[in-house]
Amino acid sequence: MKNIFTTLILFFSKISFTKAAILLTGKRSFNNEERASGSGIPSYYLGVKKILPIFFVLLLVVSCSKKEKHPYSFYYWKTHLTLNDTEQKALDKATNPFLYTRFFDVDKVNGKFQPVAVITKDKNFESDKQIVPTVFITNQTFLQIKKEEIQFLAKSIHQLIQKKATNDQLKINNEIQIDCDWTAGTKDDYFEFLKELKKISGKEITCTLRLHQVKDKNLAGIPPVEKVYLMCYSTSSPLENSDKNSILDLNIMKSYLSKLEDYPIQKIEVALPIYSWGIVTNHLGKHKLINALSAKDLNNPDFKKISDYEIEILKDGFYFGNFLNKGFKIKVEEISQEQLNNATQFLDKKISTYNIIYYQLDSKFVEGRKF
Repeated sequence: MKNIFTTLILFFSKISFTKAAILLTGKRSFNNEERASGSGIPSYYLGVKKILPIFFVLLLVVSCSKKEKHPYSFYYWKTHLTLNDTEQKALDKATNPFLYTRFFDVDKVNGKFQPVAVITKDKNFESDKQIVPTVFITNQTFLQIKKEEIQFLAKSIHQLIQKKATNDQLKINNEIQIDCDWTAGTKDDYFEFLKELKKISGKEITCTLRLHQVKDKNLAGIPPVEKVYLMCYSTSSPLENSDKNSILDLNIMKSYLSKLEDYPIQKIEVALPIYSWGIVTNHLGKHKLINALSAKDLNNPDFKKISDYEIEILKDGFYFGNFLNKGFKIKVEEISQEQLNNATQFLDKKISTYNIIYYQLDSKFVEGRKF
């Protein structure tokens, strides 16, 4: 469609300027009766005037139909770094040269800092993408932390990243991304940690930014980094009784980001969800999550369909690796392409330019999608 409009614009441009050239080099005749009333217009101008409105209408249509294309890549959040054919093809097609890879989590256990679920690499893993080491740190890690512990934590994290990169021969980028849902009570120590990690590593330190940290920036504070990754998902808890999509509800996202353009850090990348899950509700109204369920997984003769995204179990048994009783309900939450398009249309009005990082790279989430 865009090519057609472009062709038409060129066509009408050629006609208008050709006609103008012919009339300008010919006889300039005036309508004397119109001139007598003070409204005489040269005939060559009339010819151009008839065509110009068509030209500008087509130009406006093409401009409005243009869709911003953002470079994109993925988060890799599994504990074993390996790609199947579907994931490899999706990554190869990504237009951003990075793969944001979770190296490990950090938590405080019995008063001591512990790396959790450290990643391992499959011997057959290959990619031209540069690896951006990403570390998730629990908020409780920074509760009542001492100054010397901040230095120790920063040094330990940097050393473990370097060890994994060297041992697994990973081509890492000059960036470390820290993911932490910090609060007003931990912000000072967390921000000090970010500064310390930058000083120790000599690398660019970036961090994730959650919706509430944008809306309540005066309370949450502004992290001492030059670039943040805005997490446009987890807009509510999946364990609440709600008819909203807890992964991404556009109205909630828009309300939290209504003043995003005023956020002090100008370099903002965007993380968007492509994952899905099932919310299981038992007879007591309690909930649990089953990851990576989609609506097509609900096609089962032992399920009674309540809606396109919700079923009731008709028979006790093992489903999706869990023993579920008759009467339990499963509600699937997933993200459509329309939802992603609506999210980026809103963000385009708030951020001038940005890259997209989809969470997360998994064949269940990338298969059949057009990025």
